[in-house]
Amino acid sequence: MSGTWFGVVRFEVVMLFRRREAEGFLERMRVHLWPRRSWTRSSRYVVYRLRRLSDTPHAVALGFAIGVFTAVTPFLGTHMVVAALLAWVIGGSVVAALLGTFVGNPLTYPLFWYSTYEVGNLMLRGEVSERSIDLSGGIFQKSLEQLWPILKPMTLGSMPVGLALAALSYVLVKPMVEAYKHRRRRELQLRSESEALGTR
Repeated sequence: MSGTWFGVVRFEVVMLFRRREAEGFLERMRVHLWPRRSWTRSSRYVVYRLRRLSDTPHAVALGFAIGVFTAVTPFLGTHMVVAALLAWVIGGSVVAALLGTFVGNPLTYPLFWYSTYEVGNLMLRGEVSERSIDLSGGIFQKSLEQLWPILKPMTLGSMPVGLALAALSYVLVKPMVEAYKHRRRRELQLRSESEALGTR
């Protein structure tokens, strides 16, 4: 059963993001950090995909909210996997969850990191701010033990910040999807009625 589920998710992800021509590794990395087109067009594409998903408005909104929540956490490289698993467990749309992770990008990550660190530090009552954190050697050269004074408040702070943004996302996405599906049903109904009249 789990193998079938992972196969379906992989197929949906490939169909969602595949291109006609194969890309090199460097090009894939560049696109992951910065879209080929403008951020506006990329955002419109996400909205377009969300509205056309076959799941219920609740499942789509829930999945997208899960993706947004995951994107706020500081664990880069795990967002899509965690979002897909959480959506599957909770009953949200897996594809919508994957789309929700794109809320985390080079434009929003600095805001997420700063806000989660500050909120987490506040929740820890300033425990971390009293320590000296040296990142002069580069963040990727530090061990987990050295990074934990930063990751600890960010992880803790990502819970309330992520839940707040997830709730806001759900409230915005669900009526949008409902309105689109209602309009589509109305258009199909009118089309079938006009075709029925034309055959008489």
